[in-house]
Amino acid sequence: MKRVLGNKGAIALFVVPATILYSIIVVLPVIWSFYYSFFSGSPGLKWEFSGINNYFKLFSDRNFLNSLLVNLKYIGIVMIGQVGGGLLMALMFKFWLKNLKNVVRTIVFFPVVLPTVAVGQLFAKIYEIQPNYGLLNSILSAVGLGSLVQPWIGQASTALGALEIMDIWTGIGFHSIILYGALLDIPDDVIEAGRIDGCNGWNLFKNILAPLLRPMIITCMVFSFSGTVKMFESALALTNGGPGNATRSLSMYMYSVAFTYNKVGYGSVIAIFIFLLCITGSKIINLFDKKESYY
Repeated sequence: MKRVLGNKGAIALFVVPATILYSIIVVLPVIWSFYYSFFSGSPGLKWEFSGINNYFKLFSDRNFLNSLLVNLKYIGIVMIGQVGGGLLMALMFKFWLKNLKNVVRTIVFFPVVLPTVAVGQLFAKIYEIQPNYGLLNSILSAVGLGSLVQPWIGQASTALGALEIMDIWTGIGFHSIILYGALLDIPDDVIEAGRIDGCNGWNLFKNILAPLLRPMIITCMVFSFSGTVKMFESALALTNGGPGNATRSLSMYMYSVAFTYNKVGYGSVIAIFIFLLCITGSKIINLFDKKESYY
């Protein structure tokens, strides 16, 4: 192994192909979008150099600001729901469902592999009110809570919440499996030592499990954040960005601007903003993973 790692030719053989592929798939499109952001219109159709005017226009655009607000609300709720719910499920697998953990893990992970369109159609039926009540409204009506029956994805006040619940349900299994694997890496001797020292369940989690799980929790938060920033497929499948603009994300607005209204230059600015938002958010989350120093 030392001979291989000390051979520059071997290192290049492993690194160069991956670097070229990454540059073509990731770096080149970013550079291309950055170049396009200085133009207005669409290539071949009123394609004119506009300098930084598109960037000045960004924060005076009400549609952009509304989409940004929708995205931020969605990120906050879904990230907490996916990672927090995944952690609770991982603890259940470890301490309360030992005999059924394999079955439960399979059931919980199943939504992760379902096609987004299928999940959207499933939840559209759950939230349905016309022509027949869906599962949710049927349950509310059956238990005497008919006053709560409403078009969950047909009104702006509840559509985003309905979408958030769907995406938490979809992604929670992914994070639970990752965090369960991290829990299995914690030696049982450490947990037993904490119990012998008199730790109850909360103190055991707070003082022993949480610090040991912190790197993996941070990793899950980065995964969830990067996924929620790019919110597109699930909103398109369930609400198509509606009603009105209640569930229209930055990615959906960027797609609409670039490909529906043929403003590729302005759409590229929005794409650059999403890229920077993803990087900045991930950096902020990783700040919580700094190691403590002891002297």
